[in-house]
Amino acid sequence: MKIIQVQLGKRSYPIHVKSGLLTDIPKLLTESNHGQKWIIISQHGLMELFGFELMSNLKEQNFNTDYITLPMGEAAKSMKEFSNVISQLTDLECDRSTTVLALGGGVVGDIAGFAASTFMRGIEYFQIPTTLLAMVDSSIGGKTGINIAEGKNMIGTFYQPKGVLIDPDILNSLPKGEVIAGLGEVIKYGAIRDADFLKKISGWLDDIVSFPFEKAIKCACEIKAEIVSKDERESGLRRLLNFGHTIGHALEAHLGYGRIRHGEAVALGMKCSGWISERLNLLSKEDINHLNTTINKLPLPEIEHIQGNHLLPFIKTDKKSEKGVLNFVVLEGLGKAAISTNVSEKLIQQSLKVLN
Repeated sequence: MKIIQVQLGKRSYPIHVKSGLLTDIPKLLTESNHGQKWIIISQHGLMELFGFELMSNLKEQNFNTDYITLPMGEAAKSMKEFSNVISQLTDLECDRSTTVLALGGGVVGDIAGFAASTFMRGIEYFQIPTTLLAMVDSSIGGKTGINIAEGKNMIGTFYQPKGVLIDPDILNSLPKGEVIAGLGEVIKYGAIRDADFLKKISGWLDDIVSFPFEKAIKCACEIKAEIVSKDERESGLRRLLNFGHTIGHALEAHLGYGRIRHGEAVALGMKCSGWISERLNLLSKEDINHLNTTINKLPLPEIEHIQGNHLLPFIKTDKKSEKGVLNFVVLEGLGKAAISTNVSEKLIQQSLKVLN
């Protein structure tokens, strides 16, 4: 088993990565079981695939376990569903000793983490990610959040889990398109932090059927853990993880949550950001070609013609804007990301041509 530590002093926690880990979870959590209630927050389909068996295994090991389900898709990340979760925690007679298990993708992890961070001013939770995107990104680092009409994750907290439990075998049970969509985030890690990793990813993508997901997950988690350990609350270094996200989030908001997968939107956003980096004379023609060649190996969706005035309202309300200045992530070379405050609205509008 690969164990990667997120080093945050008293809030430090391990990331466990191992094929078949799901069956080991009761054993891994035994030391944390003090007779409290354990609540699995998930979705009904995931409960049928993994959750009910996990709950049965936990009960066999004397865990007092129940569950709460959320609707599918980004619609679950709403004030209404958050309120429903809190009401159900109350109905199940949960208290400050209760521990939440977030079993699902980024949506489940975000709302379960947000509920854990706010219920009775904070209870413990563990992340059990079930999508590639969640395994390499959203389950690590303590970001929680819900969406409002004005933008994605506009309401949320930084609230670290007690641990992250990753079983790459779970990916075998999910639709292939859902798994492949998460590869956009995997590419991001190579692009911003490790050019050699990016080169490996590009080679692996030549045969997606044989893509070594466990290897890729471990490498991505190591990069994410290192960055979060140095910058927990995104005051500097952690902002680099937003490469491709400014435009990616705007695409999601404009097209409608669920119309395009997050990893797909990020991949398209990285193409725009790479173009901007080249226009700013930060990225060489060779590097931008390598990045685009890698991204283009993904089966990305074709989208309708996008104009700047479609996306700019969402970009202006992006959380990465401060006092009207956008902190935009660019590349100064492959594996070397940086923050630029010199990316104009006009440049963003021009970059959208790479999507058409």
